[in-house]
Amino acid sequence: MRIGITCYPTYGGSGVVATELGIELAALGHEVHFISYSQPFRLTGRNEGIFYHEVPVSNYPLFEFPPYDLALASRMAEVAELYELDLLHVHYAIPHSVSALLARQILASKGRRLPFVTTLHGTDITLVGLDRSYLPITKYAIQESDGVTCISAYLKEKTVESFGITRPIEVVTNFVNCDVYVPINDEQKRAEERARFAAPHEPILMHLSNFRPVKRVVDVVKVFAQVAEQMPAQLVLVGDGPDRSAAEWLAHDKGIQSRVHFLGKQERVNELLPLADLMLMPSEMESFGLAALEAMACKVPAIATRVGGVPELIDDGETGLLFAVGDVDGMAKGALSLLSDRPRLEAMREAARKMAQKRFCASLVVPRYVRYYEEVLKTRE
Repeated sequence: MRIGITCYPTYGGSGVVATELGIELAALGHEVHFISYSQPFRLTGRNEGIFYHEVPVSNYPLFEFPPYDLALASRMAEVAELYELDLLHVHYAIPHSVSALLARQILASKGRRLPFVTTLHGTDITLVGLDRSYLPITKYAIQESDGVTCISAYLKEKTVESFGITRPIEVVTNFVNCDVYVPINDEQKRAEERARFAAPHEPILMHLSNFRPVKRVVDVVKVFAQVAEQMPAQLVLVGDGPDRSAAEWLAHDKGIQSRVHFLGKQERVNELLPLADLMLMPSEMESFGLAALEAMACKVPAIATRVGGVPELIDDGETGLLFAVGDVDGMAKGALSLLSDRPRLEAMREAARKMAQKRFCASLVVPRYVRYYEEVLKTRE
């Protein structure tokens, strides 16, 4: 198939999933065309079968805000026509599904069919879409999509409940390439890599996000501060965003800044995650929890919050530990209990990897998308 993919190319879960999906589809022999205002950050190198089309946006003085959604719709239609795309797959409802709807109508006027699939990722439903300014158009775009998927059963339920959606929605979970996100089984090599951040006896806790308020990065530092009081340990923070400064100052104020490593945005997180003993994910909301899944595939269990779709990913007490939002004390105690009980931690590490392999490997999930595309194309004939 020839598939057009549109996502937010910046550092965030929906963009990561869309980009990884495109890479996996290309590896299966499909032709993938990314259409966005900049190249997705995880789309590095020249992957065979993958093409990128930039969306130019006019800066005409009359426009106080550049009309990206209209420029995107126009570019979608253009790319679809020039490269004979079979369908579009848009990630995040606003504005991508609306732009895809316009592109479909543009091509329909020329007698050409262009179905599109919308994948809902979370805040496009729980935050942006529920804004009264966007609610009617979000609902309409979802209803009019040729196919709709959600990344968790929680998000499907939330979408139906919040928007009164009557059309079918397929749950297709996020995924991880289990051949790329792998543990380092050579203990000597792992020790050498870990030495960049920690002494041999020091555990490494890690956090990976876009540092938005919903990720509660300050809670990460608070949890680590309590752990660091009880044992020598190191914290590695991967990512960047609006709450980085607050986290940096808190680490300074608590006198632990020498133990906290802010790495900023990193492209090859699969090389960093296996170095950790625990992943900290104290988010206020997660529709799935992709960072935790990537960690699990690397044999790193997560200390996370019992919110949204996270319980669908993490089995509390088996592949990680779940706590209420803001329960810094509980998360710290949970982390300390695991780090002080190596056999239990090792058992949880093994269970986390096995769960990722059993349910969330790309080799299992991506074919579900392919089958779904085929169903959409068949029903629209």
